Amino acid sequence: MSDYQKIFDAITSDPRYLRNLDWGDPRPGHPEGTIRAHIAEVDRNLMTLRPKISETDYWRLRVLIHTHDTFKGDAESGVPITAPKSHASLARAFLAEFCDDADMQMMVQFHDEPYALWRQFEAKGKFNQERMTALFTSIRDWNIFLAFTIVDGCTEGKGREPLRWLFRQVAGKVQSQFTEADIL
Repeated sequence: MSDYQKIFDAITSDPRYLRNLDWGDPRPGHPEGTIRAHIAEVDRNLMTLRPKISETDYWRLRVLIHTHDTFKGDAESGVPITAPKSHASLARAFLAEFCDDADMQMMVQFHDEPYALWRQFEAKGKFNQERMTALFTSIRDWNIFLAFTIVDGCTEGKGREPLRWLFRQVAGKVQSQFTEADIL
């Protein structure tokens, strides 16, 4: 069993993490601008869900919050989520240095996949079913993944429809205490 609070402390004191916190300017979906401001907003959202989660899950979520977007400034723009230079792949590699939890690594890797699939659906009226199936098989702890998706997806610059759509897609297919009613 990993000590996620120690992992969190190691991540948040790492020079690479600290170097990247002030990257970013206001942009669509992120009017807060910097990684630091985004993390602060997502951390506040986590406090809303805290009564519903265990202490261990609280620290797991904090680890996800503080790694998922931290390497956007180092990433290659416009590459697929699984490309080695995507912000998700860079964040996953960073997390792997501190945490051997493969599921947590997959969550960081695929944290933007539901939004990407929703965008396909919005544009074309359909989405890549193989990518959704891969998401279902890649993530084991849907309780944590959906909690993370809620806290990350309920920030000021993001609409709630992608989250509602995701909850409709996972209904009856995954086990989680979280439902569409938990969207902030």
